[in-house]
Amino acid sequence: MNLQDLGWNETLQKVFTKYQQDGFTVGRITLEHKNMYRVMTDNGEYFAEVSGKYRFEAISRESFPAVGDWVILTERINEGKATIHHLLPRFSKFSRKVAGNTTEEQIIATNINTVFIVQSLNQDFNPRRLERYLLMAWESGANPVVVLTKADLCDGIEKYKSSVETVAFGVPVHVVSVVNQTGLEEIMEYFETGKTVALLGSSGAGKSTLTNYLLGEEKQLTQEIHEGDGRGKHTTTYRELISLPNGGLIIDTPGMRELQLWEADSGLSESFKDIEELAKQCQFRNCSHHNEPNCAVKAAVQSGDLDEKRLQSYFKLQRELAYLERKNDKLAQVEEKYKWKKINNQNKHRKKPI
Repeated sequence: MNLQDLGWNETLQKVFTKYQQDGFTVGRITLEHKNMYRVMTDNGEYFAEVSGKYRFEAISRESFPAVGDWVILTERINEGKATIHHLLPRFSKFSRKVAGNTTEEQIIATNINTVFIVQSLNQDFNPRRLERYLLMAWESGANPVVVLTKADLCDGIEKYKSSVETVAFGVPVHVVSVVNQTGLEEIMEYFETGKTVALLGSSGAGKSTLTNYLLGEEKQLTQEIHEGDGRGKHTTTYRELISLPNGGLIIDTPGMRELQLWEADSGLSESFKDIEELAKQCQFRNCSHHNEPNCAVKAAVQSGDLDEKRLQSYFKLQRELAYLERKNDKLAQVEEKYKWKKINNQNKHRKKPI
């Protein structure tokens, strides 16, 4: 496999040129595990870790490599290892807030062209969760696509598809079944040489089954879902970039039931175009759509043109983003203080007499 198969392009080459004269090479992160990475280069695959200088200068989690990233490194061919020195610019990044109360970013995948939002056609189907995925997909810079799996287990496919189309405006929706081999040719069109597709969704949605089909082999472990609630068990336990035999790349990810927002300013407008278009017809420009007179949004709910649950989801996501913005402002202040403390310490070290 060459770098072009992995997604290398002229834009990245221009950035990399200034490093070539120093004997560095380039590779793409295919697997991340704690402090170790697996990276693919023109010369093969290596286990890699960041250099001490890289670690010292890193300000936040975003500074470190993630699956899908392009990195500048030095190879130790005889050892099958490499050292990562620099991170090349990303053109897209899908992130979420880490689970729990900690305000920290968890990068799911980077440099992705398309996000497959995978939902199964069973009890686990959830339009509100889909709204959240769509919002974050738009914010990532990649193109979202909704893939409804396990069509062989569903009798009311059109009802589910219609439900998706009311929240996924302009987003392609594909209904597939690996068991019946239906709808799969349509999604194959997204896999082109050098293009990366990330699979996102809950456990049991069928991501690993779909990955195995695309690979033509049982690479990813799969398990049966719970009969009672249709929920799946965690089978994929880490994110991995995988090359497909017919071209293209896929990033399979662990199931994410808790999907807390990280950044989604423009994504909110993209995901809730219907509400924001209605808001333009409200009497007051700053209408909150609660108790104001002549509110077009509330009128649409009363007439049945807008689902009340969708409006409440919109409000909830707005509140989350406002809270996150306040937390991130405080975090940015801490990181800025930490950055200057590092710079001052470096300057003091340089001034010390020999």
